[in-house]
Amino acid sequence: MSNALISETELMEKGKQSILFTAVRPDVVMERGVGMHLWDTAGKKYLDFIGGWAVTCLGHSPVVITKSLEEQSRKLVNASPSFYNKPMLEFAKLLTDHSCFDRVFFGSSGAEANEGAIKLARKYGSLYRNGAYEIITTINGFHGRTLATMSATGKQKWEDLFAPKVPGFKHVPLNNLDVLRQAINPNTCAIMYEPIQGEGGVFEVEEAYIKEVRKICDEQGILLIFDEVQTGIGRTGKLFAYEHYGIEPDIMTLAKGIGGGFPLAALLVKEKYNIFEAGDQGGTYSGQPLAMAVGMAVVHEVLNKDIAANAEKQGLYIKAKLNELKEKFALKDIRGKGLLIGFDLPSPKGSEIAAECLKEGLLINSPRPIMIRLMPPLIVAKEDVDEMFSILFAVLTRVL
Repeated sequence: MSNALISETELMEKGKQSILFTAVRPDVVMERGVGMHLWDTAGKKYLDFIGGWAVTCLGHSPVVITKSLEEQSRKLVNASPSFYNKPMLEFAKLLTDHSCFDRVFFGSSGAEANEGAIKLARKYGSLYRNGAYEIITTINGFHGRTLATMSATGKQKWEDLFAPKVPGFKHVPLNNLDVLRQAINPNTCAIMYEPIQGEGGVFEVEEAYIKEVRKICDEQGILLIFDEVQTGIGRTGKLFAYEHYGIEPDIMTLAKGIGGGFPLAALLVKEKYNIFEAGDQGGTYSGQPLAMAVGMAVVHEVLNKDIAANAEKQGLYIKAKLNELKEKFALKDIRGKGLLIGFDLPSPKGSEIAAECLKEGLLINSPRPIMIRLMPPLIVAKEDVDEMFSILFAVLTRVL
């Protein structure tokens, strides 16, 4: 039957039946977004404190992205990864000019960037550590949903999923040096961290710990990889989270905020680890001109408007407001940096709170039953925060 002959409601229902089930989604169909807000097909407005899972760093439909897509689409959409293109070269230089890294590989997702980091670490192990291939990651860390990145991820409920897993990953507790030292052996080629665990509950590496890890890596010739898929591009109050700790990783991965909503990721490395041979790494959409133009527009906007400073300022304001509610609602462990914030609840009602907030026009996230995570667009203003707390206060009062 032609789409023109059925109602929009019927079309939406039939469309849902055509989507492969991979997630439990509310019965809401998002249609458009501007700034801090989304609207569904029924015209209902939502204040977004999920930010597309820390993706829409500049808010919804920002002019700089729509303009860059329009201008680049008139020049070149795709030339294949076999050739350089102008925005690819310009964007690579922009990233290396504003980081401690020298080389960039572009991809489309965080999992793809992390796969590249895993491959590079194993290449390094084969060349310089007698074939070492093991990578140490953390319990509750999250690195993606490909088979290798799921193997790297430390989620307990994934241990037996899609077995057999890719071998060569060890999971250790975060911020425990004794266990880390015990896990290192001659087969270890790299240690891989999120500087702040996102899906794991907004838990941060301690500065003294990560400095000691950097020292261990230097002494033993082990690579230090930072997965900044969620923390990069201003999210934590600095352009990159590693800048908080006074150390530099050897490899860093970026995605989410780097494209502001457009599929884009990057793997950045120091020159000494520029060791791939032709054919070792690639991808059909690596360095795709549209993505490069968007990424450049996003990063320029973050830099030119010092949006990381706004993330720090508003994050401090959110945490101060949460502390005001702490005693009334028995909230615990308010944590995070910039606009990646988590707090624990007195009982495992996170999903219920998130669902009630959705009804009231507020989008928040509960990655674990006992906690709430806030990661709004980095353009969030004080007025948005106040509106969010007005809704959250009412919901917490009702549920807790």
